[in-house]
Amino acid sequence: QVTLVESGGGLVQAGGSLRLSCGASASGGIISINAPKWYRQAPGKQREFVAEITDGDSTNYADSVKGRFTISKDNAKNTLYLQMNSLKPEDTAVYYCNALISWRGSIRYYWGQGTQVTVSS
Repeated sequence: QVTLVESGGGLVQAGGSLRLSCGASASGGIISINAPKWYRQAPGKQREFVAEITDGDSTNYADSVKGRFTISKDNAKNTLYLQMNSLKPEDTAVYYCNALISWRGSIRYYWGQGTQVTVSS
């Protein structure tokens, strides 16, 4: 069983910062985590891409967060991060991590359960 667990969400004023974490764990350990991504879903809207780390360790961001958000990972800790600065009310959403995980001979995408981020004006 592989699980991704997000944390770090909360309520913050516009202009503030939050750092989200996404920890991966599995019985028997995890072989590798690849193509990690962050998505978000605001009320009444579809889930949208926020940021990713590619196989070449480059990063891509949605235009709406470019220059404000930074995605990173700690392979030793099997943890993905999203540093969010200069937050705006329109960043309010449930944030989900997603990753391609190799475990016990199988490889598939997994989703976390989500963490709520609320930015007040």
